[in-house]
Amino acid sequence: MPKFFLQSGAILGFLGVALGAFGAHAFRAMLELSKRSDTFETAVKYQFYHALALVAIGILLQLPATSAVSAKYYSWAGYAYLSGVLIFSGSLYTICFTGITKFGAVAPIGGLLMLAGWALLLVGGLKS
Repeated sequence: MPKFFLQSGAILGFLGVALGAFGAHAFRAMLELSKRSDTFETAVKYQFYHALALVAIGILLQLPATSAVSAKYYSWAGYAYLSGVLIFSGSLYTICFTGITKFGAVAPIGGLLMLAGWALLLVGGLKS
């Protein structure tokens, strides 16, 4: 499990940096023309923040002092972060590249999953 979250965080972090660079350079004109630069930047930011959180989850799960109960909550937090990024940032990227704004309706689901991840991390910390 720790390896999965570390790898997921590393992949999301890598893609976040790459997408941020493409957004600032290769996609810049398209994003400005469609007035989606802010939307794209929000997607990249949230992806990157939660990539770091996934790496932290992977590290927490490897600590010898982490109890089985805390590990359960940390794992749930990791899955919530990962699902949240895929849904939240994914829907925003989809809006930016397709112009189909109806994908904005699913973004809050991803946001709620990210919030749940932070709450689960807190509970895991309280249970340790």
